[in-house]
Amino acid sequence: MKAAVVGATGMVGRTMIKVLEERNFPLSQLLPAASEKSVGKEVIFKGKPIKVISVMEAVESKPEFAIFSAGASTSGEWAPIFAKNGTVVIDNSSFWRMYKNVPLIVPEINSHVIKKGDRIIANPNCSTIQMVMALAPLHRKYKIKRLVVATYQSVTGTGVKAVTQMENERAGIKGHMAYVYQIDKNCFPHGGTFQSDGYTTEEQKLLDETRKILEDQTIQVTATVVRIPVVGGHSEAVNVEFEKDFEIEDVIQLLSKFPGVVVYDNPAENKYPMPILAHNKDEVFVGRIRRDFSKEKCLNLWIVSDNIRKGAATNAVQIAEYMAANNLY
Repeated sequence: MKAAVVGATGMVGRTMIKVLEERNFPLSQLLPAASEKSVGKEVIFKGKPIKVISVMEAVESKPEFAIFSAGASTSGEWAPIFAKNGTVVIDNSSFWRMYKNVPLIVPEINSHVIKKGDRIIANPNCSTIQMVMALAPLHRKYKIKRLVVATYQSVTGTGVKAVTQMENERAGIKGHMAYVYQIDKNCFPHGGTFQSDGYTTEEQKLLDETRKILEDQTIQVTATVVRIPVVGGHSEAVNVEFEKDFEIEDVIQLLSKFPGVVVYDNPAENKYPMPILAHNKDEVFVGRIRRDFSKEKCLNLWIVSDNIRKGAATNAVQIAEYMAANNLY
């Protein structure tokens, strides 16, 4: 089995290659592909250097899978070309997510919607993935009416340039600005681009993608996305209103049993999820689990996960694993 990683030299692309290796994905050949300026560079896979090839060369190699992390315009252009050639595309960009006939997949939640013959599969936004991982088992039992979400998002979500900006600021070096403002010792309520309604595209994704993945268009969502100067992962304060009432002990049990979710919650010992603990891990950590006493049937959760791992690379590889194991490619 051959797999291409398109955008192989980027932060997420390199992590995808690492995850393919760690999870021992059954590969006969890895095809790292990137833009023309990166062709000829090398990536390391299983201890060996592999030269980066052009995207067209990857298409012509007819891999079974092409895992994309190269931006929306690249995905829009190249995913149909791979698909027409018989390759299954798993795309990490926002381009295909809301297309009606394109599955938007978190494998632990809705892999059942993938059909044989599907040639483009969308990987959800990082913030959405970690949130729905915690919400899915609760929605199934109590039915979610409304979510109020505030995110605290790592600079890694913007990419290498944002990490470099923060490191430069900490070192007192003037350099390229990935953001309009200083990020070190600062935070700003801005992720994505502003829409005419005052919300950002990142906030809109939390509404649209949550509804699609949980297969419920009645869920109401209001969100504020905030960028903070950390690298380990994204954090989210989520207030959930259910149709049915719950017991906290049952909520904890449901979360604890759900694959990929870790309940990390003991206030007496100052145990709660943090980016520094989630960094380089694949699990979604949930803590500060408590009833909202200001309104009936409401719950507060604090959700943290590494946005480059489960929020992007690991989720994409898990989709490929599921399709390979079930002969859906």
